Amino acid sequence: MKDCWGREIDYLRLSITDRCNLRCRYCMPEGCQWLPTPEILTLEEVIEVCTIAAELGIRKIKVTGGEPLVRRGCPELVGMLKAIPGVEQVTLTTNGVLLSRYAQQLKENGLDAVNVSLDALNRETYAAITGVDGLKDVLRGIDRAEGLGLRLKINTVLQTGVNDKEWLDLTELTRERRLDVRFIEMMPIGHGKGIAPISNDCLQRKLERRYGALERDDSIHGNGPAVYWRIPGFVGSVGFISAIHGKFCHQCNRIRVTATGYLKGCLCYEDGASLREPLRRGERDEIYCRIRQVIQNKPRSHCFKQVGRVTEQQSMSKIGG
Repeated sequence: MKDCWGREIDYLRLSITDRCNLRCRYCMPEGCQWLPTPEILTLEEVIEVCTIAAELGIRKIKVTGGEPLVRRGCPELVGMLKAIPGVEQVTLTTNGVLLSRYAQQLKENGLDAVNVSLDALNRETYAAITGVDGLKDVLRGIDRAEGLGLRLKINTVLQTGVNDKEWLDLTELTRERRLDVRFIEMMPIGHGKGIAPISNDCLQRKLERRYGALERDDSIHGNGPAVYWRIPGFVGSVGFISAIHGKFCHQCNRIRVTATGYLKGCLCYEDGASLREPLRRGERDEIYCRIRQVIQNKPRSHCFKQVGRVTEQQSMSKIGG
């Protein structure tokens, strides 16, 4: 289905929990309260929403959280999503702590690819960001997923004075491994409003000073807005998701559903529609209409450069990363 700006909306980011086993301060700072379980969609309700969304043209689903692997039944949910008529691809974003435990089940249930959020390869820096000494578990999960043949992307958010020197070690992961390392500019959502973003343009110049001219990689890597480059001689690629300094709204193809069943057309704004109430009343036609309306009214662009106009007040863990 197309929105009112002519963009084909075929990608759904689906949060299945607000809970997480880490405490990254820009996403889920200490003191963040869990949502009551009855407010979270059941897996059956998730499948109903996604089935209707597929009837409206959604073809690709990204399972997110919180941390989706803390939700019981997550691997089986992947299989149920893959079985929905019209759904062509199901992928997962995880912090990687539990990935080694569940990678085999995810693969068996048809997972197409996995994104691992990893902001540092230095153990102390990782623990300072996440509040947990879990880097070894994450690296074990990456190795396990890679060994099973799952397509891998590493997502990194750099913060000045925190992990801004980690870019080199993370980039080096692409030297001999067929994976993507993607640098994502900090977005002014939740605690991220108080953190100045590191420009990907500046980071790219650092890479070029270190490695020489980069080669544009125009091969298809997934469904998102990343721009990819390859360092000559490296196996993997480096991607940049420049939400602040390289606005890509003109090609946005996504909507997102929070763990409570709230449908959003844009991360930047609180506008959307609740699907939970009509779900629980058995009003399928109403769900269909609400999804259509949110897609049709999807904003033309975000306003991240004008933080005062950002109306979304919830933390990223409540929205779905």
